[in-house]
Amino acid sequence: MTTAGASRSDAIPQVLAGPILRRVSEQRLALWVAAREPVRWRLKLAVDGDDQPLLDRPLTDAEHTKLRFGGQLRVYLLDVELTTPLPRDQLVHYNLGLQGDGENSHHWHWIAEWAPHLCLPGHDSPNFILKHRLDRVFHGSCRRPHHPAGDGLARVDLELQNSTSEQRPALLMLTGDQIYADDVAGPMLHACHEVIRRLELPVEPLPAEEPADSEALRLHPYGFYHRDDLLPHSEFNEAVTERFFGGVRKPVFTSASAGNHLITLAEVMAMYLLVWSPRPWELVDDHIPVSLPRERDRYLEERQTLLAFRQTLPQAARALAHLPSYMIFDDHDITDDWNLSALWESTAYEHPFSRRIIGNALVGYLVNQAWGNTPERFGEHLKTLNRLLANTRDGRLDAATLDQLIDALLASQQWHYTLDTTPPLVVLDTRTRRWRSEVSRARPSGLMDWEALTEFQHELIGRDSVIVVSPAPVFGVKLIEVIQAVFTWFGQPLMVDAENWMAHRGAASVLLNIFRHSRTPANFVLLSGDVHYSFVYDVRLRHRPDAPRIWQITSSGLKNQFPGALLDWLDRINRWLFASWSPLNWFTKRRRMRIRPRSPRGRSRGERLWNGAGIGEVCLDASGQPRRIRQLGADGRDTEFDAPTTDARQLGRTSREST
Repeated sequence: MTTAGASRSDAIPQVLAGPILRRVSEQRLALWVAAREPVRWRLKLAVDGDDQPLLDRPLTDAEHTKLRFGGQLRVYLLDVELTTPLPRDQLVHYNLGLQGDGENSHHWHWIAEWAPHLCLPGHDSPNFILKHRLDRVFHGSCRRPHHPAGDGLARVDLELQNSTSEQRPALLMLTGDQIYADDVAGPMLHACHEVIRRLELPVEPLPAEEPADSEALRLHPYGFYHRDDLLPHSEFNEAVTERFFGGVRKPVFTSASAGNHLITLAEVMAMYLLVWSPRPWELVDDHIPVSLPRERDRYLEERQTLLAFRQTLPQAARALAHLPSYMIFDDHDITDDWNLSALWESTAYEHPFSRRIIGNALVGYLVNQAWGNTPERFGEHLKTLNRLLANTRDGRLDAATLDQLIDALLASQQWHYTLDTTPPLVVLDTRTRRWRSEVSRARPSGLMDWEALTEFQHELIGRDSVIVVSPAPVFGVKLIEVIQAVFTWFGQPLMVDAENWMAHRGAASVLLNIFRHSRTPANFVLLSGDVHYSFVYDVRLRHRPDAPRIWQITSSGLKNQFPGALLDWLDRINRWLFASWSPLNWFTKRRRMRIRPRSPRGRSRGERLWNGAGIGEVCLDASGQPRRIRQLGADGRDTEFDAPTTDARQLGRTSREST
């Protein structure tokens, strides 16, 4: 997709995406990068103001892992163990040099040459700071490219430009929905196909009669805006479901926007390149692949929105190059309602086609997100993936090897992780280790099962403070949770995404008991996203008001928003129904908690929810307690969430509230 009057080069950029700065510690540096052809890499590290470099040498074979996807795409993770530790709290400049096959060994091409958009003004390479503690953290989720709101990652870049070295955020935490595999604009799907064609990504046989492979899918008349008719259907025979559906065939994939659902591994890989970097868009033309007037009008409207997204992609890519970036999946990284209930799981995984679609998205998550979080964990999976890619015959993947990899990934219990920072950052997997309902397979599962919650509790014991990343809020808006419970009772949990921590009695009870444990940390900062609006709650135990201190901080979305008028009404009704004096509070699972909402500054009295795309900011003091919580708007509108008043009369009124 090119803008009017712009020329389109036939040359494929040598580096297609990255580098993205991933895991950083005193002894280790990990960078993710996608390139066109086999290259050799050289890494320079220099502390700001020092004449002698900290490191300047070519990387060894052991320090970079390469995955070859087809003819023109190699994905690298450069994972370097450092003999000289990185200094804390000092600006470190890094530069990547590359050489193609056959190039002079004395000539290296550096970032300023092949990715100048990654350099901040006045610099010829990216830089980062390894903080001695997490004093300022950015976090956000839900980056939907064709939403008309601005991009929160571009706002991160603006903050980097306006911050001193001391003010630089310690890290960027992306808490879910880094891509939308199940909600894809027509022009974005066309861009994926162009990237696949130009990079010669392999053809994938599909476990379906029609389409038989990825090439047939691309040419299929239902390939744009009608993929929901190609996606698998299955019989729902549960008694509670038959009451409403009469046992009819229903779609496995529940997204209302599944008309362009990503299906193949090549489509998933192309999507990541297109949301991480502006360079792959140079391979995309202005062809409109649909002809019906209504579809054409929709396509042109979506293209205009994506043009705005593309314009800020250089800034988003620069932000990812400068901040240590950590990630965890939520549902849209794979598909809507992923593992919502035991019934959904059995329906999806017992069908070969839906299992493949989910598995392809999980392979994409492994390569483009999880790999950089914990490079040491996925060696066996990467060996299988390398074998799959190496055994491509006549440009076609081997379906049996791909399914073997997918089986292993679906069985994996290694997606969660902990960073040994100050305070520690514990990232939860709330998608793959679910606590299935004992009442009915159609009811929502708990977000983590008993074993996973027990492991989480052991991770906390003995720590003074902790930051916990839960993609879905632990303490959400009570009215919305009640609505979800009502739909669940009527057998329709999929209609309202009825998944929250309180939706499953067992998971909710264990989690709340963790907070009440005598050896639990004194300070919990809970970072969440998912819901497409932002809010902050101060949470205390009713009978132990001084410990632990819990802050639920939700930032969503990076590039998404809740319908404004509807959110205002939900906010207002929630305040009426669950005010401090309301007896409804005693029927909640959180009745032993005192939950005090913070008000976003600048809103009318009493409003609690902030609706606007952007990035969340949490500034922490030396004890790990938040001293400032803000939402930085992609449109430049910022708000600070003011701490609840300490006025004695107001404190007495709000401390009994259970939102």
